[in-house]
Amino acid sequence: MSDKTETSSPGDDDGFVTPATWNSTDALQLDGDAIEKLAGLGAKATGATSGVIEMPGIPGLPGRIPIAILHGNEPRLAGLKMLAEEWRTRPQRRRGTARVGDVASLCALINRQRTEHSVVFANSDWKKPSIEAVIDYHSRTATDPADNGGHRIRYDFPFSDEWKTWLQHDGKAMDQAEFAEFVEERAPDMTTLVEAEAAHYARELQISSIGTPAQIFELARGLEINVASKVKQNVKLQSGEAKLVFEEEHSGRDGAPITVPGAFALSIPLFYNQDPITVPVRLRYRVAGGAIVWVYKLFRVDRMVAEAVDHAKTEVAQETGLAVYEGQPEMMTDGRPA
Repeated sequence: MSDKTETSSPGDDDGFVTPATWNSTDALQLDGDAIEKLAGLGAKATGATSGVIEMPGIPGLPGRIPIAILHGNEPRLAGLKMLAEEWRTRPQRRRGTARVGDVASLCALINRQRTEHSVVFANSDWKKPSIEAVIDYHSRTATDPADNGGHRIRYDFPFSDEWKTWLQHDGKAMDQAEFAEFVEERAPDMTTLVEAEAAHYARELQISSIGTPAQIFELARGLEINVASKVKQNVKLQSGEAKLVFEEEHSGRDGAPITVPGAFALSIPLFYNQDPITVPVRLRYRVAGGAIVWVYKLFRVDRMVAEAVDHAKTEVAQETGLAVYEGQPEMMTDGRPA
C-alpha cells in the first residue's frame, strides 16, 4: 500500500495551486538531539526542580532555604524540611524537661547541661513550690538573637505524707469523737519543744505556753471518756488554755476538768525524704448546744514553704553559680510567650 495520496487539481483557470502528493513519513523527521530537548521541555512542564531562596539577616532563619519548584498546570514552591526530617538521625536541638527528685540531683544535672546563658526560676507558692532551670535561655545581651528556652530541668517539691495529712484536715471542723481519734492516730507527729523554742513560738502565737504531746494525748483520752457527755462549763484562761467540765450522763465518770492547750507542736518533714521541721498548730473549739466542735490551724504554712524554697534557692545558686530568680520564664517550652 502506498504512503502517497493522489489529489485531484482543479482546472488551471481557478487560480489555486495545490501539491499533488503528501508523504507522511517525511513530515516529522527529527534528529536525536531534538527529541531529547523536547523530552526535557516536557519534564520541566510537569516535573520538579530544586532551588535556593536567599534569606540574609532575618532573625531566627537560616541565610539560605532549599526549596522544590513544582511545575505543571499549577506551579508552586514547596519546602523540603519535612522530607529531610524523615532522615534525621538525632534531634535538631536539645529540648524537653527533665524532672528530678531532690535538690542535689537538680544541681548535678544543671552543672552537666548548663551554658553561660542558663538561668534558674523558683516558685514559692506554698501549694505548688518548684524550681526550674532553663538551660537554653536568652543571652545577657539584648541585641543577641533569642534562644529557644525549650531545654529545662525541674524540681517540684514533694510534700511529705505527714504534711499532706495535717494539711488535709487544716481548718476543718471535727466533732469530739473525730478529733479524739485523729489526735491519737497522729500522736507520733507531735513533739515537746525545748524551752527556748517553746518560748519563741508562744510569743508568735501570743499564748503563755505550747502544749506537750502528753497533754494532747490526755486531752484525746479525756474527750473519748466524755464523748457522750455535754459541756457543763467552758472557762478560758489568760494563758490561752481552756478548762472544760463535762456533765455526766452515766455513772462512773469522774467529771474532772480537762485542760485544752491553746497550741501544740509537730515535728514532721515538710517535703519527702527531708529532715523534720517544727510546725506550730493552733487549737480552737466552739461550744454549741452542749457539744464541742474542734478546729486546728497550722501556723503560717506559707512562710514555712517560702523559707524552704529560699533555702533551696541558696543551695542551687551556690552549687551551680547560676542566677536564681523568683518567678517563671516568659516563654513556654515550645517557644510561645507564657
